[in-house]
Amino acid sequence: MTFATLLAGLAGAIAAVALAELAALRQARPPRRRVLSAVVARLGERVGIDPPRGLADRIAAAGVDVPMSEVVAMQTGLAVVCGLVALPLVPAAPGRLGLALLALAPAAGFLAPEVTLHRRARARRRAIEAEIPDVLDLLRVAVAAGLAPRRALAEVGRRHPGTLARELARAAARAQLGEPVHATLEQLGRRCPADGVAPLVAALHRAERHGAPLAQTLAAQAAEARSRRAARRSDQAAKAAPKIQLVVALLLVPAVLLLVAAALIPALAG
Repeated sequence: MTFATLLAGLAGAIAAVALAELAALRQARPPRRRVLSAVVARLGERVGIDPPRGLADRIAAAGVDVPMSEVVAMQTGLAVVCGLVALPLVPAAPGRLGLALLALAPAAGFLAPEVTLHRRARARRRAIEAEIPDVLDLLRVAVAAGLAPRRALAEVGRRHPGTLARELARAAARAQLGEPVHATLEQLGRRCPADGVAPLVAALHRAERHGAPLAQTLAAQAAEARSRRAARRSDQAAKAAPKIQLVVALLLVPAVLLLVAAALIPALAG
C-alpha cells in the first residue's frame, strides 16, 4: 500500500464520517439518512463519555434543537468509528505516522460535531447582527402601538423572516406555554450570542419585571446596532481592497505583460 493510497483511504473515511455527522445535526432529515446517525449515536451511548464543558451553550448558539446527550453520543460514536477505520491503515503508514494516525483519527471524529456547531453558530451570529437594527425598529413600533412585550415579540417574529425574529417568536411561544420569563429570556440570549442581543434581553427583562418603558430603549439600541453594522461594513470594505490589489498584481498584470510580449516577440525575431 502506497502513501497515496493511504491518504485516499483516510480522505474517504473522513468524508463518510462527515456525512454521518451532518445527517445527525440536521433538524429535519429523511428516515434513510437517520439510520446511519442512529447507529453511530447508539455506539457512542454504550461507550459513555461525559459532555465537554460548555457544550450546552454551543448547541444553543448553533440553534440545533437536539438534546446534549445525543450530540455527546454522536461525538463518541464518531471517535470510535474513526479509530476503527484508521486501525487497518496504521501498519502501512511510514515511520511514526501510524501512531499519529491512530491518535488523531478518534480526536478528529470527536471534534467533527464541534466544528459543525461552531460553523452554524458563526453563520447565525452574522445573520443576527445584520438584521438586528430592522428587528429592533419593528419591535419599537409594535411596543409604541400599545402591544405588550410578549405580543410584540410574537408579532415581530410573524412578520419578519430573519433568524432573530424566529427566535423572538420562539421565546414568546415558550412564555405563552407557561415557562418562566427569566428562563425564556436567558434561553434567548444563549441562542443568539450576537452583539446587541444582550442589551435587548436585559431591556425585555426589565419591562417584564418592573414595567419599564421599552420604546425609547429600543430606539437607542436600534441606532447603536445600525452604527455597528455600518462600521462592520466599512471594515469589510477596507479588508477587501488589499485582496483586490493582490488579484490585480498576480493575475491581471502578468496577463497584460504576456500580451505585450506576444506582440513584441515576432517583431524582435524578424
